Parts: sequence; C-alpha cells; structure tokens
Amino acid sequence: MNDAGQFYTNRVLKDWKEKDKKHVDWVRSWIEVLTEMQKFVKQYHTTGLVWSGKSAAGVPPPPPGNMPPPPPVLPDLGDLGLGDKGDDRSALFAEINQGENITKTLKKVTPDMQTHKNPNLRSGPAPFKAPTTNAGTNYSGKPAVEKSPVFTRDGKKWIIEYYKDNHGLLVEGTEMNNVVYMFNCTNCTLTVKGKINSIFLDSCRKSSVVFDTVVSSAEFVNCQSVQMQVLGNVPTISIDKTDGCQMYLSEKSLGVEIISSKSSEMNVLIPKGNGDYSEFPVAEQYKTTVSPSGLKTVVVESKG
Repeated sequence: MNDAGQFYTNRVLKDWKEKDKKHVDWVRSWIEVLTEMQKFVKQYHTTGLVWSGKSAAGVPPPPPGNMPPPPPVLPDLGDLGLGDKGDDRSALFAEINQGENITKTLKKVTPDMQTHKNPNLRSGPAPFKAPTTNAGTNYSGKPAVEKSPVFTRDGKKWIIEYYKDNHGLLVEGTEMNNVVYMFNCTNCTLTVKGKINSIFLDSCRKSSVVFDTVVSSAEFVNCQSVQMQVLGNVPTISIDKTDGCQMYLSEKSLGVEIISSKSSEMNVLIPKGNGDYSEFPVAEQYKTTVSPSGLKTVVVESKG
C-alpha cells in the first residue's frame, strides 16, 4: 500500500509544503503507519507454508482444550404475554374508527387566524441560507504567516524568495554552471548579469526577469502574469501551469524552442529591427482526429 500510494503522498507533500504544515505531517504519519504495519504483518501474520529445515514431519498441533459450556436455556415464550397492554391497543383502534366524529375536537381556523388574509401574521424567522465562503478563506483558523525575503547563494544555486514590490533585484558575478531560482515573489523585477546555466521561476505573480544568456533553459511553473526578456541567447523556454507569460526575444534567440503545458495567455514578442516588437500568441487550442495509424493533432487557429 505504501508503494501504491507513493505518487499521491508525494503530490500532497509538493502542493502543501508552503501552505499548510498539517497536511505534510499527516502524510508522514500515514507513511510511518504503513511501514510499521508492514513489519507487524511480516512478523505475526505470514501466509503459506513455512519450511522448517528438517526432513521429519513436524509435531502435530495439540488438541483443543475443554469444550465451551452450552448456551443458557431460553425462557418459555408463552410467558411473554402482553398483559394489560392489549386493552390500551383496543382503545386506540376504537378511537381511530370513530370516522367523522374524530374531527369534532379540532379547533376551527377563523378568518382572523389565516396568514393570507392577515400579513401581520407572516412575520417569523428568516429562511435558512447556506453560509458563503470566499475562495481564499484560510480554513485552518490560523492567519497566514508572511515569511521574510531571502536572497542568498547556496553553492551553484542563487535563491530569491518571498520578495514583494521590489524591482531592483540583481544577480551578478555569476558563472556558467550557476542556477537562479526565484520562488513566490510578487510584483518584482530580477536582472541576471552574465551567462548562467538556467533560470527557474516558481509560483511568482506579476514579476519579470531580464537576463543575458542562458545555456540550458528558462522555466516558469505555477506563475501568473510574468514576463521575461533575453538580451543574448536562450535555447529553450518551458512553461507549465502558468496563466499569462510574455516572452521578449532578441535577434540571437530567434531559434528558441518553447514547450508549454496546462498554460494560457502566452505571447512571443519578436524584434522588428526598429526597436519595436511583433507579438505572436502561442497556440492553446487543438483538434485531434482518429486515423488508421492512431491520433492526429493539429493546432486550431482563431478566426477572430
């Protein structure tokens, strides 16, 4: 069971790592329970034949112990009479069988007691309404903790995290094997000087990155309304689960390969030569047909 659910437990750890720690703790406890249960079953509940390592037949199991005592004798059902309750039941049926006389004791509703003739009688408790919740409500009951910004270098990796409204972020003195990782930044601009291996933007909103040259790729994951501008060369741009990505290319980077999945509002801006750019949208709609050799997918261009 641990191996079968590993895909989903890893997904919970990834999605809730920075959001709610109780989900992460629950998954780790669940994995620990399955691991301990596996050890317990292997020790006490093994199935199948177990080879004893001896040619002689094993000792037969001992005979069962003393038989359990017989069940107690049930009482005679004839003693379970209804007693005097039969008379009460007869009186009830007799009252029900009165016919029209049974309604004589009902109180007549006069016109002054009718709600459709007296609006004053309609006031009462308000009807039930289901409570409305906002999409961004914090169900944990704890206020969201705002983490302090981080700008550090860990070996070959530059880490920029939790910045807000900062358009002066600068990475310089880089080497070709360095990686820049920008996480959970809002309304920020990052400038990267020199040639580096790759740039990675994760969960950023309304942010931009400007860089000289990237050897491997520039990647955007779980972002919203982000922009990038390459001044030198970039061989690959990868976009995943991102809504809104503007890519400004240079003359040297026109051979770039753009790989996108589960994303929308992606545009590539190509320089004209006079300082202006031509904007081209990246396809988001496709048509798939069935052919004798399998499936065939083509881009559906908008006619509007």
